[in-house]
Amino acid sequence: MTNVRPTPHLDRIQWPRDLRGLTLDELRVVSDELRTYVIDAVSKTGGHFASGLGAVEMTVALHYVYETPRDLLVWDVGHQTYPHKVLTGRRTQLQTIRQKGGLSGFTNRSESEYDTFGVGHASTSISAALGMAAARDERGDDYQVVAIIGDGGLSGGVAMEGLNQAGYLKRKMLVILNDNDMSISPNVGAMSGYLLRIARGQIYNRVRSDVANILKKLPAGQRLAGLAENLEDGLKKVLVPGTLFEELGFKYVGPIDGHSIPTLVRTLRDVKKMPGPVLLHVRTLKGKGYELAEKDPVYWHGPSPFKVETGEVAKKSAPPSYTAVFGDTLAELAEKDPRIIGITAAMPEGTGIDRFQKRFPERAFDVGICEQHGVLFAAGMATQGFKPVCAIYSTFLQRAYDQIMHDVCLMDLPVVFALDRAGVVGADGPTHHGVFDLTYLRVFPNMMVCAPKDENELRHLLATAFEAGHPFAIRYPRGNGWGVTLDPEAKSLPVGKGEVLRVGKDGIVLAIGDPVVPSLRAAEKVALLGGPSLTVVNARWVKPLDLELLSQLVRDGARLVTVEENVLAGGFGSAVMEALEELGISARVKRIGIPDRFVAHATQQEQRRELGLDEESLVVAFQEWFSVGKGTVVSLGVSTRA
Repeated sequence: MTNVRPTPHLDRIQWPRDLRGLTLDELRVVSDELRTYVIDAVSKTGGHFASGLGAVEMTVALHYVYETPRDLLVWDVGHQTYPHKVLTGRRTQLQTIRQKGGLSGFTNRSESEYDTFGVGHASTSISAALGMAAARDERGDDYQVVAIIGDGGLSGGVAMEGLNQAGYLKRKMLVILNDNDMSISPNVGAMSGYLLRIARGQIYNRVRSDVANILKKLPAGQRLAGLAENLEDGLKKVLVPGTLFEELGFKYVGPIDGHSIPTLVRTLRDVKKMPGPVLLHVRTLKGKGYELAEKDPVYWHGPSPFKVETGEVAKKSAPPSYTAVFGDTLAELAEKDPRIIGITAAMPEGTGIDRFQKRFPERAFDVGICEQHGVLFAAGMATQGFKPVCAIYSTFLQRAYDQIMHDVCLMDLPVVFALDRAGVVGADGPTHHGVFDLTYLRVFPNMMVCAPKDENELRHLLATAFEAGHPFAIRYPRGNGWGVTLDPEAKSLPVGKGEVLRVGKDGIVLAIGDPVVPSLRAAEKVALLGGPSLTVVNARWVKPLDLELLSQLVRDGARLVTVEENVLAGGFGSAVMEALEELGISARVKRIGIPDRFVAHATQQEQRRELGLDEESLVVAFQEWFSVGKGTVVSLGVSTRA
């Protein structure tokens, strides 16, 4: 890759060991060039951006002071690790990041020995690092273990569990709190305000200044200065909010400037010598070094390719996203029903709750990176007659599995789960694919599970959800809709009723969610090729399934195909086979979906093609299955979303 701007000092750094012979001034130059390199690289590929820019100096200092890879760095989430990848032998591969066959956008153990723990979900680093430290002590070794967690990640319950256990076990480890007031969106919650009070040092600094001024005016002021220094530690323990970490068993250090190489290096060398668990509070600026990202770190968290000079992102005309349709429809329905409440877990923009929040700020709640709490919070509101919707990415809702069962379904509470990013999600890869939800939700009694075939049907299913009176899950994909016309009013649909889209005589295709449209188009192409004539059904519902429609369409000996963008294990196809058994119908069923493996990062189009879920692949699959080997399999060009 050819850089827009030269990076002569960085060019000499291939591995962290190459940093360790440099002076502090040279480290500052390397940091500046590293930031330049990341800006230029991401401007061409897109990807996580602002977080990494804010962590450049900290990354350089960590690899300078610690003997990586022997010493272990455990990153949280991984949004901020592009600089880490550049310094650990992957500089020339950064141009491939998040692309098929290229680097992962997160840390990945199979990619590098410097990636000690695979991540993608927040708040995991402290517990993982503590496990590594305990393992080290069990084998009698002496390497260092460092967890790097953001202030947003610290809001997650599992992070607090890790702090609690680390303070109790007293194992030697360092937790670096990378504090920039941000998750993807601005942080919320008491912990965020607590850290801000530490950073500002409001009470402590004010009282310290007042005491100093008084001492200067006293005749014995100089003699009292020594006493004041002794009193300072006691004053700090009483007045500085960082005392919380001390009470949890950590030695608290900071806050320090996370963009000062000398301060970082000096402090890391000091804490490296300290026994037991230490928490180092580092203040950074998300988007540091790129003015547009500094001003709007939410937008620049993960941009598409852009022009460095202007920040201009190429935009194509496209239908509205499912996320936007959800957010607008939720606000529309809430206008008529004051009991509707919107809840998200640190992702208001990502889930569309921000659109609802602008119109009903008092009815929108961001609970931080706390999916478990968010679901319980919704359950509590539901007991009081409200209609809460938890808008959470499918992959992140997995973290609240017990709460869905124990605190919602068991009490049959009318909580709506809006699962954005269902199915394959593209470049974020296996940590973010929402391909397990049909399986993990349909097993619960009282739960209703559905998926719209397009963005207009999403509107109607959301209206249906608020009238159902039971736990209700709607899953829909990442990206733009199909470009269909949106009905002016969202109306309730019959629960558990599918929709016949095409009538044929040679076989049946049952599809759910986003694959419905390509399944219909594939069936029409098969007919144009002189192949089998197929009935295509938009199932809409995984639970309850439309048993009446199944019994009408499927006869003993019939051939049918199920299509889903979910794992095959326990998914929609499995539900259909269970239903046929219940109905006493013996049919030959081919299930098309995601096999028992994790799907690597690539574009959504590439992933669907690889999985046999794109239109052209479905044409071939339908011909082969329903023709039973008769005729020649022919493929046509694939039409895409409008």
